[in-house]
This record gives sequence, structure tokens and C-alpha cells, in this order.
Amino acid sequence: MKVRTRFAPSPTGYMHIGNLRTALYAYLLAKHNGGDFILRIEDTDRERYVDGAVDLIYRTLKETGLIHDEGPDIGGDYGPYVQSERRDIYVKYAHELVKKGGAYYCFCDKERLDNLRSIQEASKLPTKYDGYCRNLSDEEVEEKLKSGIPYVIRQKMPITGTTYFDDMIYGRITVENSVLDDNILLKSDGMPTYNFANVIDDHLMEITHVIRGSEYLSSTPKYNLLYDAFGWEKPVYIHCPPVMKNATEKLSKRNGDASYEDMIAKGYLKDAVLNFIALLGWSPGGDREIFTLEELIEAFDPNGINKSPAIFDSVKLNWMNGEYIKKMSEEEFLNAALPYIKQSVKSDANFAEIAKLLHQRIEILSDIPEQIDFIDALPEYNIEMYTHKKMKTDAAISLEVLKKAIPVIEGITDWTEEGIHEALFALIAEMGVKNGTVLWPVRTALSGKQFTPGGAIEIAYLLGKEECISRMKIGIEKLS
Repeated sequence: MKVRTRFAPSPTGYMHIGNLRTALYAYLLAKHNGGDFILRIEDTDRERYVDGAVDLIYRTLKETGLIHDEGPDIGGDYGPYVQSERRDIYVKYAHELVKKGGAYYCFCDKERLDNLRSIQEASKLPTKYDGYCRNLSDEEVEEKLKSGIPYVIRQKMPITGTTYFDDMIYGRITVENSVLDDNILLKSDGMPTYNFANVIDDHLMEITHVIRGSEYLSSTPKYNLLYDAFGWEKPVYIHCPPVMKNATEKLSKRNGDASYEDMIAKGYLKDAVLNFIALLGWSPGGDREIFTLEELIEAFDPNGINKSPAIFDSVKLNWMNGEYIKKMSEEEFLNAALPYIKQSVKSDANFAEIAKLLHQRIEILSDIPEQIDFIDALPEYNIEMYTHKKMKTDAAISLEVLKKAIPVIEGITDWTEEGIHEALFALIAEMGVKNGTVLWPVRTALSGKQFTPGGAIEIAYLLGKEECISRMKIGIEKLS
């Protein structure tokens, strides 16, 4: 049987990291086995629908390379691929399930259901439907239908015994049928509930493997009872552990945690994000951590998914993103870095040289503006920055260095990094001091910062001779 997986997001305007990981795993499983990856839009909850969200889903999948074989935008043999366009299909199967004895018409109005819930809550009982309509006679049902009384269709859960399912990650999960609620399958407006539409669509679209978050573990017994009631073959279930912010908090939009788009806007590269997400709760075995999408396809085995929640390690993400940045060509990096460079540098500076300075030294593109904000104008700084124990320099030594360095800089005729290096190291030899004793004060005077993407020589070359002399004179004034 050909492997068919699906990614079925709701268009709520937010591509959560956990959702993207689900899409990635479904894609990897399908492609590893030469199968099909299907995109289905689950928009039955119209209250949460956000305009533009479907386009965001398309754009994210395209940018990350998770190209679907079937979907609303490209069609396929199992459409429509948007749930709101499949309404008649759900109505048909809901009524068919009633005939099979797996569901029933419920005519209870809102007032009765509210009273039932109030009584149960006051009695500290589980809030679930009491089955009032499940034993109505055929005649009573027919009479109510003819009278035009609004109804929903509920799933008829077994009252005794147990229901189980096998999950590839969590093993066998068993529940007591007595705790299951007779959930609504078809609402009074003819729209299906999420759980019912999922089962119908997965069966009709011949989905062989269902990959989703572990929050759906509790719902899966209800799904399996639907499969049994229809006499359909069940898919393989793969429930993934949640992605956690820390040991106690889940990642969530409510807490301001990053979506995929947020991460890209913060300066992370899409390939690094995808690589990082793949390893959130899944191990390919071994120590290797950098994978292309093609290499992930080859390596993917769902048995490597861990039961334990995955912790979103931003330090690791930053490191991984830095590794991807280092692998970029100079031209690729310049194109990626230019918007961030221009946030801080408004002058006619040499952007290519600035990018070259940054290329092997940053982890996140959004770090760039703060690292180069000294280029256009020297920031205010405290003379305490000239003191550095390791470099064996303080304010007095720095003053002496800068006074001797200015004529050295003025005398350079070959304004290249090599020329600047030769001149400053000649001064170091003349003074008989360590390299840092000269280079630290010069770098501080040129940048006004403790941390810069390059050393004194690279910064001097970037700023130009006249600007260097001007800034070193300011340093002398501060230290005098």
C-alpha cells in the first residue's frame, strides 16, 4: 500500500512551531517511503477563521520546501481539500452512521443542556451528555424530524468495556468506554465537528499514517470507534510529544512565542529553522546535527521520535543558524544581511566589506544592527572601557598608545588591511608590549564598544584613514 500522509492545519493565522514540525514529519515519512504528502485545510470552525491564513500556509510550505502532492491549490483525485467545501459529504456519512447504529439524532435544546451542565458541575460530576435522546424510538425520532425540531447527530459510544488503539510512539492506549462522551458529530447547521470531519476525510483520502500532536491522544479512541462503526481500516497513528518553552510551559502564541514567520523576521534562516525543528523530539541516531532536507528524508524513521516533551533550546538554534550562515557564499550572505546592515548604516559605507566582516562572526541576522551601529557615528562610551586586565591596558597606557598610534596611522600609504596590520605591529614591536596592549585601545577608540564583529585592523580599514584619526583624537580627549 502506498504511504499517504497529510498536513491538515486550521487557517487561524499562525503557523506554530509545533504545527510546522507536524507538517515536516508527515512530509518526511511520505517522501522516505516514496509516498504522497497531502495538504488539507480544516476550516469548519468558522469563528476562528482568519483572512489570509490559507495563503500563509501555502507560503510557509513553499518556502520550507515541504511541497504537497495534492491540495486545494493544485487539486488531486481526492478533493475537495477544503473541509467547508465537503459539507454534503459529512452530512451523508453522519446519516449513514445513524442507520448503522453508531450515531443518533439529539433534539435537546440549549436550555436543557445548560441545566444539565449546571447540575453536573454542582454535583461535582463529569460534564457529559446524559444520553437523553439515544434511546428515542424510531417513531419519536421521525415525528420530531417531521416537526422541524432542530437536531444534532451524536456518536453513540459503548457504555461498558474498553476501547484501545496502538500508537507508534506511545504504544497501546486503553480507555474505559464509560468515560467517553456522546460527542456531537454533525452540528445543527449541518457543519461537522473537527473529530468527525477528520475521520471521514482521512478515510476517503486514503491516509495511511496520521501524524499529529500528543494532545489528540485522548480523542483517538473516539476516532477508532467511528472507524469500527463504518467498518473501515484504521490508519497508523503517530502522536508527537509537545514542544515546550521550558520544563513546565508549552510554546504558545498567547505567551508570545515565535511562529515560523516570527523566526524568519528575527533573522533565522529557513533551512536552519527546518533542521532545528526536525530534531525537536526526534533523533536520527549518532551525533550528527546538520541535515539538508534531502538528508532528513533519507534518515527519517518515526521510531526515533521520543515520548518526552521537546525543549525549545534557543542556544542550540542560534548555534545551528550560525553554522548555516557560515556555509553561505559571500554573495548569498550579503543579500541576506543587507536589509539588517541598512538599519544601522545610512552612509555610503562599503556594504560588501561590512558583510565580509560579519559573515563568520554572527549567529542571527538580527544581531547585525547592534554590532555595527558604530560605523556611521561613534557612540558615547565610558573611558573605563579602555581598562582590560587580560590586554594589560588601562586609561594611562591607552592614552600613551593612542598618542603614538595617530602618527603611525597618518603615515600609512597603503590603506589596506595588510598595510594597517604592518604599521600597527611595527608600533607594538617598538613599544615592546603585547599585541592587545595596542590593539585594544585602538579598537575601543574606533568603535566605542566592548564587542565588535572585527578587530582593530578590520575596523580601521572599514572606517577609512581620516575617520580613524578623528575618532582616535576623541579618545585622547576623553583620556586626557
